[in-house]
Amino acid sequence: MSDADTHLRETPLRREEVLQGHFLHVVRDTVRLPSGQEATREYVLHPGAVMVIGLLDDGQVVLERQYRHPMRDVMIEFPAGKLDAGEDSLVCAQRELLEETGYSAREWAWAGRLAPTIAYSDETIDIWFARGLVQGERQLDDGEFLDVFSATPAELQAWCRSGEVIDCKTLVGALWLQNVLRGDWPLAWASTAAQPAAG
Repeated sequence: MSDADTHLRETPLRREEVLQGHFLHVVRDTVRLPSGQEATREYVLHPGAVMVIGLLDDGQVVLERQYRHPMRDVMIEFPAGKLDAGEDSLVCAQRELLEETGYSAREWAWAGRLAPTIAYSDETIDIWFARGLVQGERQLDDGEFLDVFSATPAELQAWCRSGEVIDCKTLVGALWLQNVLRGDWPLAWASTAAQPAAG
């Protein structure tokens, strides 16, 4: 944040643990506002995650359908998952793609990063593209149930427009996909062995 933003910056003063669950870690920070007054900020601490936009040789992309309990509905999403402690972003992307879809990829490209819930979490998601996909066997976690399917980029765009796709990361992924395919946002592809670095 630049010095020009000092009139917007909040200064952390103290932290209180609210919840340390199996999946969620919630804290309540007391902050000093630019006005000098104090306020509280409750939010979720998150280790970060990855999303993979897998490009098949026939021009389609790899997608999933998964039931999301908070939404009480089945969502269309790009493959994604949470970083393990100390895990490299690309290693996580490769692991999640294989575990959830059975695909491994010959080439990878880091595209960018998104922050899906900036008002109540510090989560960021690294966006990876994968191509040269080779089908193998899925390795789903216990209690994980999802369908893997493929669709054309045009079909995905139509679902985003109609509201069939409302998952934030997948909407952002569709934007990246559209601009990459159009040539507006070029990627730096590297073989799996070369391991491109995340920004």
